[in-house]
Amino acid sequence: MPDRVYNFNPGPSTLPYPVLQEAAKDIVNFHDRGMGIIEMSHRSKEFMAVAAEAEALVRELMGIPDNYKVLFLQGGASTQFFMIPMNLLGGNKRATYLNTGAWSGKAIKEARLFGEIDVAYSSQEAKFNRVPKDDEYTVHPDSEYLYFVSNNTIYGTQFPEFPDTPTTLIADMSSDIMSRPVDVNRFGLIFAGAQKNMGPAGVTVVIIRDDLLERTPEAAVPTMLRYKTHADKGSMFNTPPCFAIYCLGLVMKWLKDRGGVEAIGKINAAKAAILYDAIDGIDFYRGHAEKDSRSNMNISFNLPTPELETQFVAEATAAGLVGLKGHRSIGGCRASIYNAFPREGVEKLVAFMDNFARSNG
Repeated sequence: MPDRVYNFNPGPSTLPYPVLQEAAKDIVNFHDRGMGIIEMSHRSKEFMAVAAEAEALVRELMGIPDNYKVLFLQGGASTQFFMIPMNLLGGNKRATYLNTGAWSGKAIKEARLFGEIDVAYSSQEAKFNRVPKDDEYTVHPDSEYLYFVSNNTIYGTQFPEFPDTPTTLIADMSSDIMSRPVDVNRFGLIFAGAQKNMGPAGVTVVIIRDDLLERTPEAAVPTMLRYKTHADKGSMFNTPPCFAIYCLGLVMKWLKDRGGVEAIGKINAAKAAILYDAIDGIDFYRGHAEKDSRSNMNISFNLPTPELETQFVAEATAAGLVGLKGHRSIGGCRASIYNAFPREGVEKLVAFMDNFARSNG
């Protein structure tokens, strides 16, 4: 096997190497059972223990209260774009959304199929280079919830503080869940695709307050798309994404061993600061996000010309720094440095950036 590269891809993204090593063994022979984890019945006592441990670790690491359910669902985070309003806006109720990027835009489109949607803020005209402060929008008093995306993978923005409102908060935390402490009590529902900070693609984690489970108009919502269906069956209503749940549990163990969410938050802030200092300190580079909206997970930046950006990505890839091409909607470059991304990879990227600027500036 060749040396591992530094994987800056935005998702699926880099996983902790010890997790990959353990999963590689267990996919063939899980705990000397004579079969692999992906072959086992989801209702076997062995897998039920795996799922229960994964949930317990998510609860412990995020400090999730007892009046919340933790669900392991399928369909990706994109399914939540319509599942949330389908369950919570029965009878054409109203909700408020903050439009800070591509994923919130997609969620708004889906939500309009089920209720009256008030887009209280949008940074689209500024190419989504910032997130709002609380005084820049008003939540409609009839809103069932305020929906926002905590971190934007494409544009490299992140809410430094969560909205302060008495309205029920719903957050898509797909790209920064577990990257910093979160007071779950402030939210009605949090969801995240696992493939950034929690594990491989295939499982979506939904954290939902118990009272919201009763709001679904059952006559209008298919059984499989009701949160209560999955809550009542402990995420085992149908065959769950077993391998993804197993891997998620391994990543949670890895995170706990490193001091948990508070410790990894400090590590993430330090990693991001190294890269932002380079962007700000080398005149050759320009960050996309405004400074008070910058993400610690996804760092988008540009070079003087598209041609230089193409050359930068190609030479970086050859040097073992992969996945730095920016999203097609804004171009440029993007470094995704999630929990499992090592500090030394950031340092190598900064050294490469300095050398590239000297050679091409």
